Amino acid sequence: MPDLSPDIPVPDKPKVSLLPDSQQRQALRRKRARNDKFSRWGITSAGYGVVLALATIFIYLFYEVAPILRGATVDRQVAYQLPVQDSPTLRLVLERYQTLGIQYTQAGEVVFFEADSGAINRRFSVAVPTDARVTAFGAAESISNTHVYGFSNGQAQVVSHAFDISFPEDTRVLEPKLEYPLGQAPIQIDDQGRALQQVAVATVTRGPGGSAIAAVTEDGRLLLVNLSTRTNLLTGQTQVTRTAHTLPAIPGRASELLLDKSLRNLFVVDTSGRVHYYDISNPAQSRLVQSADVGKGRNITASAFLVGSVSLIFGTDAGELSQWFLVRDEQNNYSLEEIRNFRQHSAAITAIAPEYTRKGFVAVDAAGEIGIHYGTSSRTLLLESFSDSALQQVAISQINERLLLLDDQQTITAASLWNEHPQLSWSAMWNKVWYEGRADPEYIWQSSSGTDEFESKFSLVPLSLGTLKAAFYAMLFAMPLAIAGAIYTAYFMTPKLRGVVKPSIEIMEALPTVILGFLAGLWLAPFVESNLPAVFSFFILMPLMMLLFAFAWSRLPAEWRNRVPEGWEAALLVPVILLFGLICIQSSPWMEVAFFEGSMRQWFTDIGITYDQRNALIVGIAMGFAVIPTIFSIAEDAVFTVPRHLTQGSLALGATRWQTVMGVVLPTASPGIFSAVMMGFGRAVGETMIVLMATGNSPVVNFNIFEGMRTLSANIAVELPETAVGSSHFRVLFLAALVLLALTFIVNTLAEIIRQRLRQRYSNL
Repeated sequence: MPDLSPDIPVPDKPKVSLLPDSQQRQALRRKRARNDKFSRWGITSAGYGVVLALATIFIYLFYEVAPILRGATVDRQVAYQLPVQDSPTLRLVLERYQTLGIQYTQAGEVVFFEADSGAINRRFSVAVPTDARVTAFGAAESISNTHVYGFSNGQAQVVSHAFDISFPEDTRVLEPKLEYPLGQAPIQIDDQGRALQQVAVATVTRGPGGSAIAAVTEDGRLLLVNLSTRTNLLTGQTQVTRTAHTLPAIPGRASELLLDKSLRNLFVVDTSGRVHYYDISNPAQSRLVQSADVGKGRNITASAFLVGSVSLIFGTDAGELSQWFLVRDEQNNYSLEEIRNFRQHSAAITAIAPEYTRKGFVAVDAAGEIGIHYGTSSRTLLLESFSDSALQQVAISQINERLLLLDDQQTITAASLWNEHPQLSWSAMWNKVWYEGRADPEYIWQSSSGTDEFESKFSLVPLSLGTLKAAFYAMLFAMPLAIAGAIYTAYFMTPKLRGVVKPSIEIMEALPTVILGFLAGLWLAPFVESNLPAVFSFFILMPLMMLLFAFAWSRLPAEWRNRVPEGWEAALLVPVILLFGLICIQSSPWMEVAFFEGSMRQWFTDIGITYDQRNALIVGIAMGFAVIPTIFSIAEDAVFTVPRHLTQGSLALGATRWQTVMGVVLPTASPGIFSAVMMGFGRAVGETMIVLMATGNSPVVNFNIFEGMRTLSANIAVELPETAVGSSHFRVLFLAALVLLALTFIVNTLAEIIRQRLRQRYSNL
């Protein structure tokens, strides 16, 4: 049919350009520049934020640790005249609330006075026999508040100061009183009635109790009187049972007696600077064990027990100070040994005041110097001139915050004391320390005990070594498996099997470490202990079995081997491994009977190897499973991303696949593999729950795989919730955190430097 429609002109369509014009290009450039600027500022700010966060953590930890480095300070508060000056002061005491001072005088008076003014609060007179005078004075351990007066008729009187405390109208009121722990009747020490020249007293506070008084008579005899008391509940009268003993003669002239509170040891200081040690554990057979030249040619002018009456502090006329205590040898014999020395004063030591609950003491000398010293840390925290006159007496409060000092002008000066962390020093935390009751210096962490006289042991060496020990065995278990598995998975395994294996291993990283620790502590540790031969068979024979299977596989006919697709060979090992593991477990009892006399654990003990159920082997296996996914994932990615042209070129030149792996793949992927190892090591160093639950948590210093350990992180997790805020224990735990952070920071920094150098070295490939 003909087209009857009229010809209608069609207008030309406007041409649309797909390229932006100049204005649009300028707008795009401005937008891109703005986005680049924001990105640059955002990335820079984030980087600085990371650095700032890390610096803030360091600063905060340093803030908490800084008080450890501070020494002691003494600040004068008030000075006044001694309340009673008509009789020499034998001892000065400051009660625990720091409001009252106590003055024991030669006349047999006990004077309580206000520590801020010197005003007399109460005065008590000791019951001195009418026909006698005071000839000797001694004090028991400071915390007992017990003292003894010796008289010219051979008798002695034991007294102690005490307080009745009331709180009327929300104010504390102390009512002083004088008590007689062994009754008000004087105790006959010398049956011959000779005057007592030196006297000492000690009271056993634990166990069946009891007291003892040692004395030296004017004719040089050494006496020991053991006392036991019984109080009538109806009348309140105290009956004292007395047993007297005469000890072997003193090889010298006694100047002071020191009797420990266990009533087992007596120390006699003579005028020539020697100390004579008597074993009085069996009073009827007491013997002179040792005479030690403590003064080393100098006279001993002051001596005292530290709290616990184990360590003795001696001061000489040359201002020297030394600490001694009894050390037991292999034959179970004790001898008095010099342990440490302190900074020397400029004049003769005149008085020593031990702290009540710590191993520290305050010493004053004839030149007016005061020294604040601490035994365990071997630290002199303060040594400065305090007075222009010689200081004769010093008293320290039970909470170590105030001092009373008496000079030869009969002036008492009250001073405030800051000395919060004397037991901490770099030397004590990182070097061996000779602790009381130990035969040699050791590294020990023991932060608490059930007694007030406990000697805190804050060595960080066991914790640091335990951290490295746990990480070492975990990496020893994880590194070969993770790296070898990563290489095989990335280079040899078929993609389909790799798609199953890689996610399966990576999902292991999502397992809570508390679950791994729980399983390791409650299932793996008992299993390993019961099947030690099987475990060693796994580690030693399993690799040999795998090599044997590989050798047998290579000797099979080609048509058999070709039936298994390339890259699936590893699947054939699964039943072999399971079957061999089952055989090892089933044969474990037979191997113990045949080779280890029925018990491999007992066999270890018999040859001198300590075996704990929860040990480094358990931690290595459990923590290894936690670390393997980290190392495997990063290392596998590093191997998988090696450029294909490198491997293909190597194969084209005639190299085998293993030669290509060793000569091309591993060098190229080495920065990534090294990063994987360092990431795994950082994870192992900082791990807490597995170590906490799978070890005995004992801070030992060794690398024995069959013993446990305590790591820095586990120690912080265990002890920080239980410690008092601001205490020395609190500070040292923050120091442990700082050490852990510094360790990981240094390791990661070195790892990054090495990784960058490896990357530069192999970048030309």
